[in-house]
Amino acid sequence: MVRPSCTIEIFILLNDDIHYPFPPRSPEKFSTRPPRATEMSLYTLPIRPTYPIITCRVSPATAPTVASPPIPPSLLPPATSAATVPSLTCALQCPHFESCSGCTHEFNLHRPVIVDEASNFFKGLGVSDFTFDSCRLWGWRCRAKLAVRGSSENPLIGLYQEGTHNVVDIPQCKAHHPNINAAVELLRKGVRELNIEPYDEDQGTGDLRYVQMAVTTHNTALPAVERYRNGRVQVALVWNSRNEKSSNSDKLNALANFLWRNGGSRSKLHLVHSVWANFQTSTNNIIFGNRWRHLLGERDFWEHVGGIDISLDPSSFGQANTRAFDSLLRKLHKYVPFGASVADLYAGAGVIGLSLAATKKCRSVKCIEINKESKPSFEKTVDRLPKSIEGSISWHNADTSIDPLSWLVGSDVIVVDPPRKGLDTTLIDALRTISSHKVKPSLKGSSSIIKEEKRPWVLRERERVKEFSVQVGRETISEDPQSLPETLIYISCGWESFKEDCKSLLNSKSWQLEKAHGFNFFPGTQSIEVLAVFKRSLKKKKTGKKKKKQG
Repeated sequence: MVRPSCTIEIFILLNDDIHYPFPPRSPEKFSTRPPRATEMSLYTLPIRPTYPIITCRVSPATAPTVASPPIPPSLLPPATSAATVPSLTCALQCPHFESCSGCTHEFNLHRPVIVDEASNFFKGLGVSDFTFDSCRLWGWRCRAKLAVRGSSENPLIGLYQEGTHNVVDIPQCKAHHPNINAAVELLRKGVRELNIEPYDEDQGTGDLRYVQMAVTTHNTALPAVERYRNGRVQVALVWNSRNEKSSNSDKLNALANFLWRNGGSRSKLHLVHSVWANFQTSTNNIIFGNRWRHLLGERDFWEHVGGIDISLDPSSFGQANTRAFDSLLRKLHKYVPFGASVADLYAGAGVIGLSLAATKKCRSVKCIEINKESKPSFEKTVDRLPKSIEGSISWHNADTSIDPLSWLVGSDVIVVDPPRKGLDTTLIDALRTISSHKVKPSLKGSSSIIKEEKRPWVLRERERVKEFSVQVGRETISEDPQSLPETLIYISCGWESFKEDCKSLLNSKSWQLEKAHGFNFFPGTQSIEVLAVFKRSLKKKKTGKKKKKQG
């Protein structure tokens, strides 16, 4: 978003007992994107001292027109109204800010300080037109994982303090979609009325360990401007038992029925989309177990991003900020040629690859993901793609760190969307040396280029790949075994890891950085999402002419 030239009014309420500024903390502590597999840990919160309350807004007399839609009254800070709020307001004003560090700063939400660092970083690499897009500043989080602790009389539903497993209760979180907060309060009421025991980590006792709240705004029965405000919440209860037949299953069913009766489709509130259960008895920090059960409500959870309808099971990775993600996808589409062959690595349910297949009519799209739980979501999303798509679309349950070059062969464009730690070392190495490789057919490639094999381990691997892969449309066409990608699109949620990966790619001389864009996925934090476009450096052909020797 282009920063307007305007008058800024700053109001500061000081407390004599505080010291400001507070030393900055690394944004790595506040991960909003979980690992791809089920080993998902809750992000933690450090204890912070009281801050001055600083409100920053554009003066009404000089406020420019903002491209983003007006902020709904339900999402505005307290003690304000749509009639009195200027076109740009950037103060958090959250009652939990002093005790909860899910947000690291409470003013200038539209442009965190890290944007200037990113702009200078890319300028030093020759990209002077770095852009930064900011969407919704409050109520942006449509997916939240919260710990449940305390007692049945006083349940605590929120986030950990840093270095501890003490939970901070955040019933009025300004980052959460308002309907997540409403669903949390409904859950709190159910826990109290039904005497549900929150999990006790020290004793390993109790029933309810965590809850995941995910909001869908995909309600085509409503006008587009009302869909966000009327989002329905998918509630996933992480239950302290091995399965639905355990001794405490009656309490689980009672809690699910309470949520549905008071918030389901037949209630006046109609807040809850569905209720799911996940069963987990591990004593480590893993949130989800491997066993899921749909209890009540709609089974399929849909969202519309990148020009397509996408399906997300509660076990699948989904972006917390769906509006910002949609903005990123539409920007990404500009850098993929019409009819290209694309490999989508760290693909999850294949949202990026499938949106490209639909909008750019790609001749082939390969989605590679390590978490096999994403396969059902991929299949449901494919069923809603336009029938006009004629290319090859495939999803593969595989680890991109193993023989990564085999996934790059035959593709014009590589898209990588790794977790916060960045790219796997083996993948970085393959990208750095890609121009020097003499590519050979791989076991993971098309069956048409795999030679006949009789070795047992090869046959077993073929069966595994076949079982955990999905092929849509025509079979993958035979690719030129020497064809290598010319474009690499890197989507990053970890700024520090991205900088290291970027420098490594550029130092190899195999890639050149062409474009870079930032997106405000996490307002209130010092984290940004980055979209970077690299072009492969092509070696100049020798002309054959020799210079005459002087002398």
